[in-house]
Amino acid sequence: MDTLYTALMAREETGLCFLCDGAPCTAACPRGVDPARAIRSARLENQSGAALHLPTPLPCHSCADRPCLKACVKARTGRGVAVDAVLKTLASHQVERSAASLEIDFCGVPCENPFFLSSSIVANDYEMIARAFRMGWAGAAFKTIGLFVPDEVSPRFDAIRKETTPFLGFKNIEQISEHTAQENLDAIRRLKAEFPAKVIIASIMGRDEDEWTELARLVTEAGADIIECNFSCPHMAANGLGSDVGQSPELVAAYTRATLRGTARPVLAKMTPNLGQMEPPAIAAMEAGASGIAAINTIKSVMNINLFTFTSGPDVAGRTSVGGYSGKAVKPIALRFIQTMKQNPRLADAPISGMGGIETWRDAAEFLAVGCETVQVTTAVMQYGYRIIEDMTEGMRQYLGTMGMTSVRQIVGRALPHIVPAEELDRKTLCYPRFNRKKCVGCGRCRISCADAGHQAIRAGEDNRPLMEPSKCVGCHLCLTVCPAEAITPGKRVPKPARLHPAGR
Repeated sequence: MDTLYTALMAREETGLCFLCDGAPCTAACPRGVDPARAIRSARLENQSGAALHLPTPLPCHSCADRPCLKACVKARTGRGVAVDAVLKTLASHQVERSAASLEIDFCGVPCENPFFLSSSIVANDYEMIARAFRMGWAGAAFKTIGLFVPDEVSPRFDAIRKETTPFLGFKNIEQISEHTAQENLDAIRRLKAEFPAKVIIASIMGRDEDEWTELARLVTEAGADIIECNFSCPHMAANGLGSDVGQSPELVAAYTRATLRGTARPVLAKMTPNLGQMEPPAIAAMEAGASGIAAINTIKSVMNINLFTFTSGPDVAGRTSVGGYSGKAVKPIALRFIQTMKQNPRLADAPISGMGGIETWRDAAEFLAVGCETVQVTTAVMQYGYRIIEDMTEGMRQYLGTMGMTSVRQIVGRALPHIVPAEELDRKTLCYPRFNRKKCVGCGRCRISCADAGHQAIRAGEDNRPLMEPSKCVGCHLCLTVCPAEAITPGKRVPKPARLHPAGR
């Protein structure tokens, strides 16, 4: 296969993999190779880690009957994953294992790495969190504890898809912990006794100031290292809870102070994105004595209208309610909220635990780059399981090594100087796209998008490959974003032609 396309092929093939439990392809390998581990690493953007998990030389060339392909579960629904071709591509990478440190302090609490489970169903009881800790998660925000037990509905989850992506966004209408306060406190106490080096964040939600104080006292006595005030659940059934609180700086401040009356542990204020600006409630929390911020919680949403029954998901006996939207699709929104907080002088020094669409080490690194010190994950665990921590830690460590960094703290906030007000952007130069004619497959996607949503600057050339007309191109890079073969890259910046200057029109 042409080497220009092997990386693209590997990405597409790993995207087809079901990431099976029990990994039949690995079980079928007669030479001890673990294709499932390498494919999962590549799927989770840990290509260097994938190479580290493959033997050198790769023995697949001597395997005539290719039992891994025959064992592939995906083949039961059509074509199986091209396991052998993917492994050959992944094994071609030459990498060295990095020794960079992932340790980081957060609000004065040492963490073995920045990866935490967020307060949700993925951190719901002792057995779940203990299993996650054994796999390598540094900490967990225990599912929100209250002095009441909610009455849940069924079903309470739904997902939105786009083309071949089945889990683009996720909606839930789940409320706080369905366990009693005593059950949750017992679980925290047991976890802290058995995993003293792991970090327990106790998420709490009270209905008045007295409950906030009492909950803080109880979880502190149980051994929680940090307390997270849930001011942001988007769908609690009672008034005065969740995001209704987070939209009011006055209530955020009052409940933060109430929480601090019950504890001397670090307190995080968990912010809602269901407002225009996050800074006012975040500033109110910090000025009331909070140690840091957690952001963002899920976004209020309605999704998946059934056009035959006109019900919406999750469909609870023909009805639904506004719920919380999460998953990869919310990552840009989360990054924006965090960036604006970190660039506010009154919040610049506030430690932030970031969340919202984190699936891979790369996503996590982006959150750290805009100023977070730890990150929290839910939706990706719901989709792939706790095992993703292996590629999060390994991928982050390998990335740091390639950057010549020795500590994960070295990337915290590195992106902030590059995010500026719109009026400060360079408007005197232009960056034309560069077309790689060897990689181009002649599909014409760039031409269609430029004609119908751009500036009609691309026409068809030989073999349907694009020819750009510089006199029309404005350097918007729409063509680059839609190219399925990754054959278009940014070119050099040049002075903007006179035709594009307002004064020259």
